[in-house]
Amino acid sequence: MSSVGRCAGRAGRGTVDPVIEINHLTKRYGRVAAVSDLSFTVRAGHVTGFLGPNGAGKSTTLRMLLGLHAPTSGTATVAGRDCRSLRRALRQVGALLDAGDVHGGRTARDHLRFLARSNAIAVGRVTEVLNEVGLAGAADRRIGGYSLGMRQRLGIAGALLGDPPVLLFDEPLNGLDPEGVLFVRGLFRRLAAEGRTVFVSSHLMGEMEHTADRLIVVGRGRLLADETVAQFAARGSRQCVEVRADDPSGLVAVLTAAGAQVVQSPDGLLRVTALDAVEIARAAAERGILLHELATRTGSLEQAFMELTGSSIEYAAGAGA
Repeated sequence: MSSVGRCAGRAGRGTVDPVIEINHLTKRYGRVAAVSDLSFTVRAGHVTGFLGPNGAGKSTTLRMLLGLHAPTSGTATVAGRDCRSLRRALRQVGALLDAGDVHGGRTARDHLRFLARSNAIAVGRVTEVLNEVGLAGAADRRIGGYSLGMRQRLGIAGALLGDPPVLLFDEPLNGLDPEGVLFVRGLFRRLAAEGRTVFVSSHLMGEMEHTADRLIVVGRGRLLADETVAQFAARGSRQCVEVRADDPSGLVAVLTAAGAQVVQSPDGLLRVTALDAVEIARAAAERGILLHELATRTGSLEQAFMELTGSSIEYAAGAGA
């Protein structure tokens, strides 16, 4: 049975209690604050994206959550417990932080067997998770010969090994081909649908639009946003309405007089801001202008991200100019 099927019973519990809790978390390295008074909650049953520019403190936060780094102050807990106190941790929290952090001389099967034995996990789970991530045919090859995408799949297999209710992934899509990206996207959604907590750090805005339900956005170690993907994307300042009409020039004059900003494409498409679709339709009807297309285009996730985090980017291209 796959790791997805093994946890199906959790979905019926309707778990809504917070599972990951970050409270006033701070990590300082000398005078530099990698994470500063950070607080948020990640709930079960959702894919939660963890976004921020390079140097925002995402990886440091995940490492403190897993007990790999000690916080300067504050707490990071899973189900109310510090991960450093967990026994057989892989059965409670699965994580992929660095796909390259494996012994290249071992085979994938031996690597997973070692993890299974050290966490009192049935060795039969090794075959299950290798099948789950598509590595069954390469299970007895040495990891040193794996591509980055294959190492990512192996890291995901290791996270699934203990069939845990909480899963953390740091940039899991790096190196994956399109089929791998689709697989991971579907996997995360299925895991969340089973009632698990899935927390994914990524810089790929487009993938978060397709994968995540909620977003935690940080910049320079501080919380910038904690909301749904739709709410965050709506922050994009270029939200507009696209219109096609039988008299585009006449409609431009009408809408401009009503206070709208209108940009007309060579093919006649009008992009209108400052008026919503209802107001545009009403203005066109009053002047007898027939509309062929009327669609609201919300701001993109990438646009909203750049606008919100622009001042938090540590090494901006072209800054010297």
